[in-house]
Amino acid sequence: MASDARQQTRGAEASSAYVELLRESRGLRREQREARDAWYAKLAAEQKEDVLFELEILLKGLACFANPRNHPGGGKRQTVVGHDFRTQLDHACDGMARGVQLARLMLGERDRAVVFQRYLETVLPEDNARTKLVYAAMMPESPEESLFVLRQSLTNLIEVGSALARSSRTTYRVFFAHLSTTVREISGSAFFNPMSALEFRPEFDRIGSSAVLDLIHRVSGEHAHRLVALTFLSLFRMLRYVRLLEAITLDLSDKRVWGRSYLVLAVLRSDARALSSYLRRRAGELLAKDFEERVVRVGVREIDAAEGELQAEGRRLEQIKEALLSVSALLRLEMRRVFEHDVPPAHDKLPATDMRVGLQAATASLKPVLQLAVMFLGRALDATFDESQVFDTPNALHDARLRLRVGAWMFAQVARAFASKARVSDPLSDTWSAPERYGFVGDFLGYYRAMGHPVLVLGGYERTRELLSALGALHDTDLIDPTRLDAAARECEALYGFSMQLYVGLSQRELSGVPFDRHAAARLLKQFLGD
Repeated sequence: MASDARQQTRGAEASSAYVELLRESRGLRREQREARDAWYAKLAAEQKEDVLFELEILLKGLACFANPRNHPGGGKRQTVVGHDFRTQLDHACDGMARGVQLARLMLGERDRAVVFQRYLETVLPEDNARTKLVYAAMMPESPEESLFVLRQSLTNLIEVGSALARSSRTTYRVFFAHLSTTVREISGSAFFNPMSALEFRPEFDRIGSSAVLDLIHRVSGEHAHRLVALTFLSLFRMLRYVRLLEAITLDLSDKRVWGRSYLVLAVLRSDARALSSYLRRRAGELLAKDFEERVVRVGVREIDAAEGELQAEGRRLEQIKEALLSVSALLRLEMRRVFEHDVPPAHDKLPATDMRVGLQAATASLKPVLQLAVMFLGRALDATFDESQVFDTPNALHDARLRLRVGAWMFAQVARAFASKARVSDPLSDTWSAPERYGFVGDFLGYYRAMGHPVLVLGGYERTRELLSALGALHDTDLIDPTRLDAAARECEALYGFSMQLYVGLSQRELSGVPFDRHAAARLLKQFLGD
């Protein structure tokens, strides 16, 4: 499927945002890009794509792991000032050691030169000779030389980090200083510097689904096209992070499961937060620019004739915005839940078996959600989008439908609770306290965007526009209007009925014979709602 997709879209790719993001997001100069491509083509390492991908993710993970916001763990967070970061520093050193191992695989025979150079640096009596060795390593001219220097730097940083971790206590300042030094070394690498947020590489990130590629290329409008391409590329990249975590859990011989896992998880959370924040803050503004450009192209004498077309264009861009904001909210909600409830805290070095159990729970939850997000975005952009042509991996569609069934049941409970509360509320009884007593309206709008909108789009709900209009009317007013609240309650009652029908329909058709764990779904809903 991947080769077919490349052949079908090669002509259209020439000027697309998809190709621009693949080639330019890292910011390599043309000669550097060509040198790296030539080096990669000649690389003899077995499974070179997986090896290089993991190396670059671990390098990026060292930067992301320096930020405690990317560490898993629930409950009341301890301030960084009072926390001991010895265990986290151990994890970082484990990740560096794995990076050295991967670099050695790609260097092959050249790796022996690293060992010999380290020996020379320690035995040469003349400072001048030692300085020459250092300067020679500071100016790599090829990807292989750059990897050589990076492997040497990581080895030295492991020595320093391991010594720091053996102290009685490691403060956050020490932890951050060590990782900052590491990141500075990585940032100095011209060919292996994956530090940018939401950056992509043609070696790893080409989308193999011709259906998705065709959909991306058909999105009109410069900003809409780029936003859709960015979102699809980011979702597929996050799916690859999850597959890497799955591979780590299955590698029972790995003694560095903690370091590898926490660094990959840090990158996953950082990228998810970056995409979510970007879509939430910029999607509406950028799509409005597309609409403005379309309006400007209409002449004064043509404005009446173009009214219907402009209204249709406005609705199309509004649908794209709602879909992108739903992806943003879904990622934010799901990542928070997984990192607080499924993944073991980074400060607890659990036995390897327990760590793998936690990772399996996290990947089993994250993977279908990301797959569902891809399917939802495709269907939101094109009602005829065929989800069966998206994923090559076995059971991907089945797993996504399982998650859709859980989502339909969960949001049915949320919609029923909102409708019930709206029915018993009297907005006119106490005007002064209304903003406080009707906070549930804002909460419901947030849960609808993250949980409800994807369910409705994938389920083919026909009253989505009426529902959005009723919810928008509540959102656009400072005081709760009884008429608007009643209209929203009616729409949510209809939504509850549809969600339950979708849940039952999936159970009887696509998921026939697959039992539904209501208690597990209730626990999941409780976690989403913040316990």
